[in-house]
Amino acid sequence: MEMQKVEQVYSVGEFQAVCNQILDTAFAGVVIEGEVASFKVNQGKYVFFDLKDEEASVGCFIMLFALKYPLEDGMRVRVRAVPKVTAWGKFSLTVQAIMPVGEGSLKKSFELLKKKLEKEGLFDVRRKRGLPAPESIRTIGVISSTQAAGYADFCKILNERWGGLKVLTAHCQVQGMVAAEQIVRALKYFNEKGEVDVIAIMRGGGSADDLAAFNDEELVRAIAGSKIRVVTGIGHEVDESLADLAADFAASTPSNVAQVLTRDRREVVRMVRDTVNRTKNLFSVKIREMLEQNRGRVAEVEAKVVERIEQKMNEIVQLKRNLEQVDPERVLERGYVLVRGEWVVGEEIEVIGLKKVAKAKIEKVSPRKA
Repeated sequence: MEMQKVEQVYSVGEFQAVCNQILDTAFAGVVIEGEVASFKVNQGKYVFFDLKDEEASVGCFIMLFALKYPLEDGMRVRVRAVPKVTAWGKFSLTVQAIMPVGEGSLKKSFELLKKKLEKEGLFDVRRKRGLPAPESIRTIGVISSTQAAGYADFCKILNERWGGLKVLTAHCQVQGMVAAEQIVRALKYFNEKGEVDVIAIMRGGGSADDLAAFNDEELVRAIAGSKIRVVTGIGHEVDESLADLAADFAASTPSNVAQVLTRDRREVVRMVRDTVNRTKNLFSVKIREMLEQNRGRVAEVEAKVVERIEQKMNEIVQLKRNLEQVDPERVLERGYVLVRGEWVVGEEIEVIGLKKVAKAKIEKVSPRKA
C-alpha cells in the first residue's frame, strides 16, 4: 500500500517568515545599481522609491535618517540592501546604504546637499577656526588609507620639512559605500581621545565616483562639528567636496596638508642667518655712532658689543643644534630606524634605515616596560 505524502501547510505569516529566511541566507547583503523612480517621503521619516533599469523595477525602503545623500527621480544610484517579503506580500529591498553614481547624479546630489547645508550655515567662513600655528603643532591625527599614494606623499613631505612630529593614523577606506562611515568613526575617536592638535583627512586624486564619499551628509556634519580643528586634502587642486567646504582649512592635496601644518627647516635656517646678518649690521652702525659721540668709551663699548654678539652667536649655534637633532637623517645615522605602519598584529610595516628599506610583519605587540 503506497503511503501518501503529507504536504506542509503554512500560515501566511509562517510562509512570509520562511521566504525571508531563505532570502537572508541567499542574500545577506546585495549591492544593486539602477535609476531612482517614484521617490517619496512618508510621515517625515519613511522613504520609498523604485530602483529600475530597462528590464525590471524593484521597490525600495529606507529610513530618512539613514539617507546620507539627497535623491530625486532620474538619479542613478548604487544601494546596499537586504531583500525582503513584506507583511503585505510585496517583494522589496530594505536599503542599508545608498550612494549616487555617475557624473550627472553626483553633481545633482552635490548641489542639493550644498544648498541645504549652506542655509544651515555649515560653510560660513565665520565659524571656521583656521589652522594652529605650525610651531604649536606637536601631534597630528591623520585619517586616510595607509596604502594610498596620497598618504605616502604626505609622510614624505612632512619628514622633509620638519622632523620630530608625532603622527597618529586612523586607517580607513577612502572610497566606496563604507568609506564615509569609517571616516566619521575615526573623527569621533580623535575627538573623544583629545590627543591631537589638528586632524587631517586626506585622499589622493580620483574620479567623481571615487571622491563621492566626501559629499556624505553625516561626514560633512561631523567635520563641521569637530571640537578639534580639521584640515582636508582631498583629490587634486581642482576638486571640491562638501567636506572641504565644512573643514576649518581645505588644502589642495595631501602633500599640501604637510606643507601648511609644518615649518620648512631650510626656511627657518635662512631666517636665522638673515637675523644674524641684520644684527651684525645693526651693531656695526651703532658702534660707529657711539665712536663718533664718545671716543673715550670705545674700549668699553666694544667689549659690550662683542659680548652681545657672542651671546647671539651662541644662541644661534644652539638653535642650529636643535634643528639638527630633529633631522630624521641624523637619527638614522646614529643607527636608529624609522618604522612606518600600524602596530597591529599581522599588519605589514616598513622599516627605513639610512641606506636600506625593509618590509616586516608584526607578530606580537606588548606594552613597553619602563
